[in-house]
Amino acid sequence: MTDIEQSWAEQIREAAASKTPLRIRGGGSKDFYGQQLAGAVLDARAHRGVISHEPTELVVKVRAGTPLAELEAALLAEGQMLGFEPPHFGPDATVGGCVAAGLSGPRRASAGAVRDFMLGVTLLDGRGNRLHFGGEVMKNVAGYDVARLMTGSLGTLGVLLDVSIKVLPLPVAEATLRFEMDALEAVAQMNRWGGQPLPVS
Repeated sequence: MTDIEQSWAEQIREAAASKTPLRIRGGGSKDFYGQQLAGAVLDARAHRGVISHEPTELVVKVRAGTPLAELEAALLAEGQMLGFEPPHFGPDATVGGCVAAGLSGPRRASAGAVRDFMLGVTLLDGRGNRLHFGGEVMKNVAGYDVARLMTGSLGTLGVLLDVSIKVLPLPVAEATLRFEMDALEAVAQMNRWGGQPLPVS
């Protein structure tokens, strides 16, 4: 365990012993989302950085406090992207917050949700124990898929330390189109486009 992980484990054990809640927080970009929580803040931002990135394997392992913008810049340099297009909701959005909230962007319908890209997680449980689930390869079939279970759990199942994520190559080309229409016509048009085999993102 790193010093940060040991500090968090002690904070978790103390909170469990005194039966006081902890509020796991990264960049705070999703404070509006879900039930408002009370309790001492466990700030995840210091635990950051890309641990490993295998561009040929389309896999990245990153610490949970890493800003999404930092991860996306590292992937962009290799011609890759997060396939689920996570919404940032602010400049301080973190990878851990993205996974904990389980929110995907507009590409979800064609590429999949956050949980579909999760390969592995390392976390601290409610007793401060360090646990690892999953792996760093796409064909990982051993055991229950806790990595996917952590997606959208909002920190209720543990504190994320790091995650392994499947990434995608950048599209060869993309285009932005703008159309003038009222809301009713826009809904009808999106329904027509949704029935086509090409993704709208």
